[in-house]
Amino acid sequence: MFKLEKTDLSLLVIVAVLTMFAPFILNPFPADSAMAQFNAGYPDLMQRFVIFGVFAIGFNILFGLTGYLSFGHAAFLGVGSYAAVWMFKLLSMNVVPAIILSVIVAGLFSLVIGFVSLRRSGIYFSILTLAFAQMMFALAYSVLTPITGGETGLQLALDDPRILGVSQTAGGNIPVPSIFGLEMRSSAELALGAWSFTFNVGYYFCALIMLVSFYVAIRIFRSPFGMMLRAVKSNQQRMNYTGLNSKPYTLAAFVISGMYAGLAGGLMASMDPLAGAERMQWTASGEVVLMTILGGVGTLIGPVLGAGFIKYFENIFSKINSTILHEWFAFLPDGLEDLLVNVLYPFIGKGWHLTLGILFMLVVIYLPGGLVEGGQRVNGWFRNRGAKKSTTKTTPAE
Repeated sequence: MFKLEKTDLSLLVIVAVLTMFAPFILNPFPADSAMAQFNAGYPDLMQRFVIFGVFAIGFNILFGLTGYLSFGHAAFLGVGSYAAVWMFKLLSMNVVPAIILSVIVAGLFSLVIGFVSLRRSGIYFSILTLAFAQMMFALAYSVLTPITGGETGLQLALDDPRILGVSQTAGGNIPVPSIFGLEMRSSAELALGAWSFTFNVGYYFCALIMLVSFYVAIRIFRSPFGMMLRAVKSNQQRMNYTGLNSKPYTLAAFVISGMYAGLAGGLMASMDPLAGAERMQWTASGEVVLMTILGGVGTLIGPVLGAGFIKYFENIFSKINSTILHEWFAFLPDGLEDLLVNVLYPFIGKGWHLTLGILFMLVVIYLPGGLVEGGQRVNGWFRNRGAKKSTTKTTPAE
């Protein structure tokens, strides 16, 4: 089915089920409970899960298959955002043309940058991509302000010369992005007892895009092209000795990865029609590297897991403050309550990076294969335990 092997098809189905039922899965606690703080089933965060999942999937095609570590992929994310917002300003508020343009523009930029950067490998390649990204950030932030909006970012305005569509609504407001008449921010609420679930048009649109991106990544991984990229990662020098030129393959992987980043940037602009230079900073490039390593480099589902892991910590743990901690431990004696709050407070709120850093170190040390390796170990443990029980039961009969 879909020209996929059984294992890959099962993986695609699992990702599809998790994505489609995310509003239920990410809201395990009642809305009025103290643990509702850990619910993540609201549209903005779910959109970030799948958008950065697309970003990480594309980055993994380059880093996971070829071993080329880019520190400048956020440049294509930012370029895609700018292209999408300009399409909103000039043509239409329909997100489809905006996303198509963001992918094309990001692909062109990645073709030029990749052609130059791939003349070197290893750390020199990484530094070149970082230099290009920082140059593009500087241009967007201070030089090309008529195009990028400078430090305030590129935004929609009431006087935008929109060809297909109105510049402002009947109420005098700026139109919002839509998909064939459906506004991206439209949501439907479902209340089941103490639970509340939100179904957002924008989230499901991004989720479908991510599923298609995931399917394309599977086909790339299993294709002869993917095998050539693995050969590059294994031993590029030996590959060149056989007479095969690896540069076209690495450049194609770089461009495909850049187009994925542009797609993610276009989706971000579709959810919130604003593009800023901060999306092109080196920190954003480092974030996608963390996502890929945490999830599992070279695995299919790993980058998606890593993206969800980091965005969860960024949005959920950063909101926990001392007041919430005091509410959780209010049943304890005052002295013990204050002690626990003082011990935990540096690891949440503004200090969530510390917790993430500790978890990242633990994953790198004990799970070099990322979260995917952790899942495989747990699965193997359950299988071995089941096999032992089965052997124990059959021994007396024998």
